[in-house]
Amino acid sequence: MTDSSDVTACDGEREPDPSDSLRTFGAVVQALREHAGLSRAEFGARVQFSKHTVESVELGRRMPDDSFVEQAEGALGNTGALRKAAKHLTRGEAGLAAWFRRWARLEKVAVSLCTYECRLVPGLLQSEGYARAVFEGTIPVITDGELETLLAVRMERQRMLHERSTVPFSFIVEEHVFRRRFGDVEQVRALLDHVLEHSAPRNVTLQIVPLEAGLHTCLDGPVQLLETPERRRLAYSEGQQNGRLIAEPKEVSLLCQRYDTLRSQALNPQDSRGLLERLRGEL
Repeated sequence: MTDSSDVTACDGEREPDPSDSLRTFGAVVQALREHAGLSRAEFGARVQFSKHTVESVELGRRMPDDSFVEQAEGALGNTGALRKAAKHLTRGEAGLAAWFRRWARLEKVAVSLCTYECRLVPGLLQSEGYARAVFEGTIPVITDGELETLLAVRMERQRMLHERSTVPFSFIVEEHVFRRRFGDVEQVRALLDHVLEHSAPRNVTLQIVPLEAGLHTCLDGPVQLLETPERRRLAYSEGQQNGRLIAEPKEVSLLCQRYDTLRSQALNPQDSRGLLERLRGEL
């Protein structure tokens, strides 16, 4: 885990992709499969997983579950090698952009987290259908296996809202984000239901900046703020293919001031929920 002394302001820092153990396990599976003369599709049929799942495991992007390990053992000679290797697997950070990983680790131990978003519904509040639509629209186009990995990581990350029930999570989101259509009516309705459900706990606060609010203090773009267990404040901003973790106290203080000012300009939580319910009723 990255501690606060290790945090520096940086742009687009590249970090390792999946863990070494996942890559090694995947390489062994691939070598045994190829030695058996099986394509990924043929092997997938034998182990009852899709070829995309097989690809994700072989490339170290996915943690194999017990069923995959057992089926693979049977299909590749029952040597016991995969069972033994699986005991030493550790999860990497597949499914997270390289520039976001350090922030994602900090999120897990933060004592508070604030998010302002003007582009998309924040990842911690996205429904599965909405997240899938976002990933399907990425360029370059990703494989089905990569999409499923990204989706699984995003949904797993949302568990923080419920598992860390004493940590305050604050979200400020522009109204137009929720008005942007995707998919069919049922998918939009499912998104609004998901947001209402996940913003209902007492430790989660959602405020919406209404369309008529006009110009405000956070027009420079999305920002996230957190406080570490050591009571240090950090910030994160993201753009096209890059992210920046901000540790410089003066800059973080300025972003906190902007966020606090916008909080006073946004609808209160009760009115924000009312707005979402009205949007749902208009569908």
